[in-house]
Amino acid sequence: MVIRHKKWSFPSHCAAFYFYTAIILLHHQPTIKKMKEHWFPVMLLAIIAVVVAGKSIRAYKRRREADRQFAAWLAAQPVDTVWRGTNASQIPAYSDSGQLIAYGHALITNTARYLGPRGAVARITNGMNCQNCHLDGGTRPFGNNFGRVYATYPQFRARNNGVQSIYARINDCLQRSLNGQPLDSSSREMQAIYAYMQWLGGDVPKGVKRGGTGIKKPPYLDRAADPAAGRIVYNAQCRSCHGSKGQGQRNAEDYGYTYPPLWGPHSYNDGAGLYRLGNFAGFVKYNMPFGTDYHHPQLTDEEAWDVAAFVNSQPRPHKDQSMDWKNVQKKPVDFPFGPYADTFPASQHKYGPFIPILKTKTNE
Repeated sequence: MVIRHKKWSFPSHCAAFYFYTAIILLHHQPTIKKMKEHWFPVMLLAIIAVVVAGKSIRAYKRRREADRQFAAWLAAQPVDTVWRGTNASQIPAYSDSGQLIAYGHALITNTARYLGPRGAVARITNGMNCQNCHLDGGTRPFGNNFGRVYATYPQFRARNNGVQSIYARINDCLQRSLNGQPLDSSSREMQAIYAYMQWLGGDVPKGVKRGGTGIKKPPYLDRAADPAAGRIVYNAQCRSCHGSKGQGQRNAEDYGYTYPPLWGPHSYNDGAGLYRLGNFAGFVKYNMPFGTDYHHPQLTDEEAWDVAAFVNSQPRPHKDQSMDWKNVQKKPVDFPFGPYADTFPASQHKYGPFIPILKTKTNE
């Protein structure tokens, strides 16, 4: 017959230790007289054992209950199914294709080193990096990531009045967000960026848009976004990194930026996606200040819209957009340049309130 002993918990061990210590002390007394002489320390030790064991048992029960409650809470939480890009450490750099992918990652994360005003390969951009807008190398959930690029391109884009390839989309960013010049589609740099995006999104089926891709926009306000209120938010939350004049902070090597400029001659131009208030508000709501993620936003919806209004009211390079949005019916409600299919002024299309504009579009 096999006797199975019950597994002892910490409180049981604690009580047993004191109990057996008392027994051992009694056992080693040679005479009844000496046992009587030592009755007080033995009794004291026994009392201590009971008290400590009781406290240990109560603490153990509290911990078990806390663990049970946490497990129940965790089980009740919705499953987080957002897309997360693979870490660059997983790029198979030992292969020829892996080396091209790794170069693409370097171009995204350190664009200025290769393509900036002092670029080692070409000098065609403003000194910002692609990952200033596409966070963590285009892998962060709701950080304007690349999770759906390879799965959904080529695609029709109303801004461009036709079907756009991945190559054209990359050049759009270079010309708008980096206020620069396009790359030749056959260049090693373009092929490397393409290879990196293909590697990142290769597990997403064609035509599928996974959760967490793009920008998560906050609800529209029932008022116009306020640049004056946004200045207060900027000074409290953004100024320490991006500067009092939105100039950003140069990196130690002085070829680019540690923190990008948010306005001025070296920032994105007014043709960039972040110049639309909804995009900027969503970007900062779920990613800023630095260290924020979509689980723990630090800005309120109002603060996000207002700081977006402040930043995008500041001077920046202009891009000729006369060829954009030829079908004005397709223009987003927050596109700040006319002509429009409605009668709302350009100022309302830029700052809102957007709900009245949206209602006219849904009623068409």
